[in-house]
Amino acid sequence: MKDLNKQLAEIKVVPVIAIKDAGKAVKLAQVLIENGLPCAEVTFRTEDAALAIKNMREAFPDMLIGAGTVLTSAQVDEAIEAGVDFIVSPGFNPTTVKYCQQRNVTIVPGVNNPSLVEQAMEMGLRTLKFFPAEPSGGVAMLKALSAVYPVSFMPTGGVSPSNVKDYLSVPSVLACGGTWMVPGDLIDNQQWDELGQLVRKVAGIIS
Repeated sequence: MKDLNKQLAEIKVVPVIAIKDAGKAVKLAQVLIENGLPCAEVTFRTEDAALAIKNMREAFPDMLIGAGTVLTSAQVDEAIEAGVDFIVSPGFNPTTVKYCQQRNVTIVPGVNNPSLVEQAMEMGLRTLKFFPAEPSGGVAMLKALSAVYPVSFMPTGGVSPSNVKDYLSVPSVLACGGTWMVPGDLIDNQQWDELGQLVRKVAGIIS
């Protein structure tokens, strides 16, 4: 986990992606890498998620790849088989957490209040997703949680170019998850130059 935390802290922003066509995954990964964000959280909101991860992994073995919106043990198995580095879930499901621990894969589950943080800590977790970040109180809530609990956070949900630096300024924040630099319509239409511009803009903001 320390290695993952270090990588997240270096990258600072994790593109959260819903990709409908796994055939576009390699080009998308190339655009991310070449424009300064060598990471992807591919969400299991589409049928092609696992294949997209597999394609990215085969093309770019050193890329940091996570599986997002993982809700079931079966999806954990799919993600591991595809070659992910870590699992992300929107909420805190003890069954999913235990299964990931049994499978020896890092999970970053979603929390947004003190009780959930404590439940996660009870299971040995120290890196958590703060989700949905903005509706849950944003930076102010993160600072309140960080004052009490010795954990690291990856806020996602409502993070944007206008507030990402505010989140990253909180010492407990390793990285932020975001969708704004990887709009689904640009991926669908293979508008790689436009995507590259958005990614470069993010890389410029956080550099």
